[in-house]
Amino acid sequence: QVQLIESGGGMVQAGGSMTLSCAASGRRFSNLGMGWFRQAPGKEREFVAAISRSGRFTDFADSVKGRFSISRDNVKNTMSLQMNRLEPEDTAVYYCAANANAILSGTYSDMGVYESWGQGTQVSVSS
Repeated sequence: QVQLIESGGGMVQAGGSMTLSCAASGRRFSNLGMGWFRQAPGKEREFVAAISRSGRFTDFADSVKGRFSISRDNVKNTMSLQMNRLEPEDTAVYYCAANANAILSGTYSDMGVYESWGQGTQVSVSS
């Protein structure tokens, strides 16, 4: 069982930046494929970004490409989401997710491949 704890959410003005972190425990972190998802009020949860076990492969939703970056530290057992040029449309609860099995290429954006989820952290972007 993997435990995930997100941190770093809050309020920011449009155009600003924010970094989210996810701390993992319970399994060897370097064996986990990791992802970020978000859910805005009244909307379904959607994919934001993902990173492979080694960190060599990353994937992003079209809506955040060029603005967000994802990284991981397999020594500190953490994953980060750097969010730049934030927009009001980025307002949502952001969730960290982990997969302990192999993630097939092209499926990192599929919520169904992730077995473990954090409780989420709120990000609010004002215009």
